[in-house]
Order: sequence, then structure tokens, then C-alpha cells
Amino acid sequence: MQRKLTLAALAAIPLLAACGEREEILPGERLGIREVLQSAEPAEDTAGNRALPIALGAATANADWAQSAVSPAFRTTHAALSLPLAPLWSVPIGEGDSRRQRLNTDPVVAGGRVFTMDSAHLVTAVSTSGETLWTFDLTPLRDDPSQAQGGGLAAANGRLYVASGFGTLTALDAATGAEIWTQRLGATATGAPTVRGGVVYVVGGDTTAWAIEADDGRIRWQLDGNADLNNMAGAPAPAVNDALALFSFGNSTVQAAFLQGGLRRWNADIAGGRNGFAIASVNDITGDPVIDGNRAYVGNHSGRLVALDVNSGDRIWTLREGALDAVWPVGGSLFFVSDRHELVRVDAGDGTKIWSVGLPGYEPTRRPQARRDSAYAQHGPILAGGRLLVAGSDGMIRAFNPEDGSLTGTTEVPGGATTRPVVANGTLYVVSTRGMLHAFR
Repeated sequence: MQRKLTLAALAAIPLLAACGEREEILPGERLGIREVLQSAEPAEDTAGNRALPIALGAATANADWAQSAVSPAFRTTHAALSLPLAPLWSVPIGEGDSRRQRLNTDPVVAGGRVFTMDSAHLVTAVSTSGETLWTFDLTPLRDDPSQAQGGGLAAANGRLYVASGFGTLTALDAATGAEIWTQRLGATATGAPTVRGGVVYVVGGDTTAWAIEADDGRIRWQLDGNADLNNMAGAPAPAVNDALALFSFGNSTVQAAFLQGGLRRWNADIAGGRNGFAIASVNDITGDPVIDGNRAYVGNHSGRLVALDVNSGDRIWTLREGALDAVWPVGGSLFFVSDRHELVRVDAGDGTKIWSVGLPGYEPTRRPQARRDSAYAQHGPILAGGRLLVAGSDGMIRAFNPEDGSLTGTTEVPGGATTRPVVANGTLYVVSTRGMLHAFR
């Protein structure tokens, strides 16, 4: 026993000596690991990019942007817009971003009104000249706004349909803001609804798909998915065509159901992630299912974008790029913001990458060697005025040439954008992190 103690003491002597040595600090500039991998400014490396012509089609002078653009019936593929943009007006819509509450509800435009929802669940209608028309508070009487987050808007037939993080779907009169009906979903409804054929389609709790009668709020049918914990804030809007509704759930599953009866047509798992990135553990669908012809394009947060046959669910191709927002299909190409903070163009036919350009990524810190916890959000793209437009929380709307990805112009958004931009009647609308609705023309 004594021998064992002696040996242990002798073994500890080098360790104690090492603790007493003074650490040598090497001279030179210190750079954080993420500064090398991701700059605060757009990347200039365009190696491998190709400039290819694209047929954008004539710009459409659309009067409304009433619903999410994931469904072909509600997508203005190329909206008319004069560039460069200039500020037209700004109006407060309520609470903006805070540490615990995020304003992430895209505005919609219908009937000469712009509809928004702030981070405290206040719905506001604004005229196209910037006048506040009415407001409606979705917070239940016995609850606090901080107890829920997220929601979505869709306008149709003189009504505004609002999903909220309090687990409700509410129909409001678009002209007055009067409540028509409210349906309780039993789970949070953090994404935008889609309205077609007298039915409202919405996802609740990232696990249940609902089809609800637009007239009176009665449940027509519902589908159940599987739960998952690694979800992003906000749920994708259902994509709807003449026969099917496509729902996405938090476990990276997409389900197609027949509009009549809700019978499940097919399931598809958008599995896979980017090796070496911690964010790949979040496999939620962030690239909303987008229907274009007989194909659907879906992306996840962890590094996959896929093309599916709408009718069968069969996978056509897979690209090792994540999508942080819905893709924008036009002229045989797809445009999207990737999980690596890049604006990417790929061939819609086979998924071949044509070009990619960098967007601002991680927010700068006062100490370059410190860990970076916050990243800029880039919302879009949409196509308007012959340019791809991306609105960033870094305070800029950027316009890109669809042929080669070159940056052609920027417009400042005070406070930074927190929603996807929308365009109607030649005016672009976007909501800032400060809870302001900005109009540009």
C-alpha cells in the first residue's frame, strides 16, 4: 500500500511542475473560427458559377398578394415593380422582435388593404396609403401575449383568416376587423393558412393537418403526423392544387391528401443533413412545399432540397443544400436561400447548381475571437421587376440579376426586415424587426 502511494506521488510531480509553467502567448492577429468560414459581408467567391439566360415572362401588375406563394393559384411569378426602390411610407403595426418574442408573420395584401400581425398577436389592417384602418387582438382574455408565438395570414372573399400560436384559427371581416368565427385547434398554429374552394388548410402543432370550412369554421377533416422536438419557429403553409393539399410536419415529413375527404395520397421523408454542421440536427421543413406544374419542391433546415412528383410522391432529384424559405420557381430554374446563407439558382429539371452568391451570415461581435450566437435572417427570394429580391435582418433589401446572381442594387430597411417581402400594385411591402410596416416604390 505504501509503495502505491509513493508511485502516485512521484507521478504527480510532473503535473504540478506543468501547472507552474507560464503559458506562452504567441504574437499576431487573432481570428475567430467562424470569421474564417463566414464573413459578415456577402462572399465574393463565385468560382464555378455560370451565367445562363432565363425566360422570366412579362411582369404582371398584380392587385393582390393575398396568400402564401406556395400554391400556383396564388403565386405572382413575376410581379411588376420599378427599380431602384425608394421609401414611400412607414407605419407602426405593434410590437417588434424581442429576446423572447419574434415577429415572423408575412404580410398579405387584398382589396386595397395590407394585413399584418405583430409579435404580440395584434392583427392590423393598413390602407395602401399608410393609414391604420383597424386592429384585432388575438390574445385570449386570460392569457398573456408572451405565452405564445407565431401565426399566419391568408385573405380570400372579403375575409382574413388568421392562425395564431394560441392554437386558434380565426376568420375576420377584412373591411372592419369584426370576428366571424374562431376554431380551436388544440395545438399551436404558427404557420400561414391556405384558402381554396371554401376550405381553409392549416397545420397545428407541427403534427396535425386541418381542413376547416371557410364559411362557419367547422372541421371538414384532419390528418395526423408525427411529433418532433427539433423544430424551427413558424410552420410552412400548405400547398394546394386542383386535387391535392401538401402538408409538412416537424419531423421532416411531407404528406399529400385529397381535397375531397382528406384521404392520404402519399408520404415523403425529407431526410439527410450537411456533415460537419451542428445545425444539421434540426431537420424541420423550412423550405415550404412549393407546387409548380406536376412537381413539388421541398427543403429542410439541415441540408437537403428535393423535387417530388406531385401525384405519386416519387423523388425526382436531391440536392445537398438546405432551404431556409420557400423556393421561387421561374423559367425552368429554382431560386432559394440556402442553409449556408447563400442565394442559389439550380436547374429545376435535374437539380444542377447554376450559381450561388453569399449573403450576410453571422452578426458581427465586438470581440472577433468570441463565439457568435446570432445570425442574420434572409427572407425570400421573390421575383419582381426583373430582379430577385431578398430582404435581410441586417437592414438591406438586395436585388440580384437572375441570370448570373450579380448584385444590382440595395435598399435600406430601418431596423432590418423580419418578413418576406410582398408586392402588389407596383409597391413592395415588408415588416421590420421594430414592428414597422414599410412601403417602397
